[in-house]
Amino acid sequence: MSDLVPADTTEDVRTRGAGVSRQVAVLPVGSFEQHGAYLPLATDTLVACAVAREIAGAYPVHLLPPVTISCSHEHAAWPGTVSISSVTLHAVVRDIAASLRRSGIDALVVVNGHGGNYVLGNVVQESSARGERMALFPAAEDWEAARERAGVVTSLLTDMHAGEIETSILLHAHPEMLRPGYETSDFVADDRRHLLTLGMSGYTDSGVIGRPSLGSAEKGKGLLASLADSFGAYFSMLTSDA
Repeated sequence: MSDLVPADTTEDVRTRGAGVSRQVAVLPVGSFEQHGAYLPLATDTLVACAVAREIAGAYPVHLLPPVTISCSHEHAAWPGTVSISSVTLHAVVRDIAASLRRSGIDALVVVNGHGGNYVLGNVVQESSARGERMALFPAAEDWEAARERAGVVTSLLTDMHAGEIETSILLHAHPEMLRPGYETSDFVADDRRHLLTLGMSGYTDSGVIGRPSLGSAEKGKGLLASLADSFGAYFSMLTSDA
């Protein structure tokens, strides 16, 4: 649980806030959805929390507990998957940001661990248009830089779900959560133009799209380190006076 729920006291937050010009909160957003037979339903939450913890280890940010259920409608054909509507997720993030501002933290970074949370981009755009400080992390460019630095072989297009990246991060951060089978579960479906209509079941029987057999703990460590480095630009942007 210590990996998912921050152990800060209110005094920890007060002390950290006194040492920075502007406080930045980091909110991991995951999901609860199928990830094949070998990764847990909570994989996206574990990934988002791993990224957020890496960030909190490198920057003076206020780490928040994760949002653990989000928009996983494309995975509805598999048992165990749970979703909320995009309207609900939008409202949850907006409410969290508003609450943070009332307590003196006026910048929020949403660390998204699930590609189907399209609405998070809208939340950030709308908040920024209102003059609020919010960012969505990681961007595709951050993932691409991390993929290259960590030696991930699979492209971001092919590594869509439960593949090399997610398997690597869990092998590094939560190896106890993996079950046997990722070594033999590779499946590629690069043309997914009807995904929003057909869902994942229109493209994969196993729930996997990617090459998990190529995953390793070393790659997972490299991915997280690269993402922490990429976060520096976001932190500077949100804490600047511009």
